[in-house]
Amino acid sequence: MIEMKNVVVSSSPHVRNEKDTRSIMVDVIIALMPALALGVFVFGPRALTVTAVSVAAAVFFEWLYEKLLKKPYTIGDYSAVVTGILLAYNLPVTVPLWIPIIGTGFAIILVKQLFGGLGKNFMNPALAARAFLFSWPVLMTTWVKPHTALSLFTTPVDVVTAATPLAQMKLNGALPNASVLDMALGQIGGCLGETSALALLAGGLYLVYRGVITPRIPVAYIGTVAVLTFFFPRGNDPVLWMASSLFSGGLMLGAIFMATDYSTSPVTKTGQWVFGIGCGLITVFIRYFGAYPEGVSYSILVMNATVWMIDKYTKPLKFGYERKKGGAKSK
Repeated sequence: MIEMKNVVVSSSPHVRNEKDTRSIMVDVIIALMPALALGVFVFGPRALTVTAVSVAAAVFFEWLYEKLLKKPYTIGDYSAVVTGILLAYNLPVTVPLWIPIIGTGFAIILVKQLFGGLGKNFMNPALAARAFLFSWPVLMTTWVKPHTALSLFTTPVDVVTAATPLAQMKLNGALPNASVLDMALGQIGGCLGETSALALLAGGLYLVYRGVITPRIPVAYIGTVAVLTFFFPRGNDPVLWMASSLFSGGLMLGAIFMATDYSTSPVTKTGQWVFGIGCGLITVFIRYFGAYPEGVSYSILVMNATVWMIDKYTKPLKFGYERKKGGAKSK
């Protein structure tokens, strides 16, 4: 006689794993730590101060918004911590400490919470906040020379500044003074979390290993920039021009940690390739023809606005349907 046991029938999805928002955010935080360590080494303890203020402000604004509107608290999922770290990584180490506070308030309240919270925002909160903070252009474009002694809390006044490699390439149309090794190791001026390409790549490999991200968007993004800068260099050496374009600026940070944001990137495999290629094309276009030497932040924000359309036209067809003009139609 066969023994019958009670079973529970639930709706899809039926394939589950142990990952949740909190575990994913913890992995992202771990992946970001090599870049923070290099940032502290290159720019001193003030890099840690700016990051800590940014994280604390992001958590506070998320708690405050949910407290005032009597919404469930979500600070325990660590998504606000990730937003705070990413915003800090996009700031010069010399910014006054009120800059990350204003930036995180904009990111958490206006870009994230007012659209419904995590997973419902249509653009990356940290990048949107960075674009907003360019309302103070001088503060956002003052790059300190590496290994300059800075105060932990007060705003530096008399410091030795240095142009970033991208600024040198934009201004002179030639290779920067820094070597590729210096750019890979972060021994250059720039935002506190974007200078070391190797540290960011190490974090990206960790995320791929953990299954948090797939390599499609970063590979498409970085590969597009590599191809365009190699075949259309502005320096005498196309290989060095390409390497300088890849290892300087915020390309690695944007391609690995912000273009792959779940809620602001396509869900389809084809769409992710399209998204990455689009980010690469716009980045090079801005760097070559725009007034600003960097183009990563704005390229990702522009492509964030097209995600709905990319997903719509790259959505796989249901079995038994064929794609025709005007939409999918049954055979």
